[in-house]
Amino acid sequence: MAKSKWDKLLEKYLFLYKDGFFELPYLSNSAKIMVDSVIELPVARNKILEQGIYSNNPFCKGVMYYREIEENFSILATHIDIKENIRAKAIYDENQESNYYILSFSVFEYEFPIKNADGKNTKLRSTCWTFYKPNTQVETYFYKNTKGNFYNFVFDKKWADKNIVINNKENKIAFNDFLDLEIGFYTWLDIAPKANDVSRKMSEILTNEKAGIFNTEDLKISAIELINNFFDNAFYDNRIPDNISLSNIDYAKISNAEKIILLNLNAPFIGVNAIAQQINMSPTKLKSNFKTIYGFSMLQYHKEKNMLLAKQLLENSDVLINHIFVLTGYESASKFTAAFKKRFGKLPSDFR
Repeated sequence: MAKSKWDKLLEKYLFLYKDGFFELPYLSNSAKIMVDSVIELPVARNKILEQGIYSNNPFCKGVMYYREIEENFSILATHIDIKENIRAKAIYDENQESNYYILSFSVFEYEFPIKNADGKNTKLRSTCWTFYKPNTQVETYFYKNTKGNFYNFVFDKKWADKNIVINNKENKIAFNDFLDLEIGFYTWLDIAPKANDVSRKMSEILTNEKAGIFNTEDLKISAIELINNFFDNAFYDNRIPDNISLSNIDYAKISNAEKIILLNLNAPFIGVNAIAQQINMSPTKLKSNFKTIYGFSMLQYHKEKNMLLAKQLLENSDVLINHIFVLTGYESASKFTAAFKKRFGKLPSDFR
């Protein structure tokens, strides 16, 4: 895609408002092309010596650090405050080679509208991993008044073969098959126990660097530790061995379905048929595709997100347990208590 064509695309789609979200497109063929496309945004300011792209506009405020760690491996680390609902959209230049995979780890903090004893809203955290293959047009939703960090690890198959350690022979074969050229997009929740600590260490390395002097070696060690910690835990289901590829249109629709679930967590699950109608997909196809991407049925995903919400409310707020079951969409305290004990092995009262 020539620069002039990219400029025209930006003029048409940059922060276009649709369905409650402002669109933010970026090129995703490789780390370099992605960085160059972000630098071209009219709201971006590139500090070359820091290798950081800064932005403060009506939609978001933040910085993206870009580091080429070694050949075929780069890290893009973003710290961002979201001011308005944003839909980030990965697109591709058909005239450029695209053979890079992107593994992303994100931790976002948001204020839950429940006051603690100090009079402030309760702060909660949402953590997830995503993996997408070359030429997959991913749409990611970011929500107003959230802030957080996400780390994109961009690598090709050659680098993965050399640096990603998978000791189980069957899993190793499945992973090698997984790194084919079919498009693919997958999401996991908080499955890597060391991820928060290691990512915090990476953030400290980046923010403590001086302009033009980069701690590449320590950053590489932490990044590989984080990546391998993820893959140590990513084979708990069959999505990598199954290696199912959908169309880019279907990936966009399933992202929209997840958004609908997340916006309705404080109510009982609205049902597959209702969501299928909203995204214009048959219920059967929706159920199958959603599980391919997220590893849960839609009802299970709704319950899991609500359980994680309840867990954090117990840990980080003064909200009464009898109120938490209402906030998480359960019909009664007894049903909530039973579901919580099944998920975490403890009663809510014992957990707090």
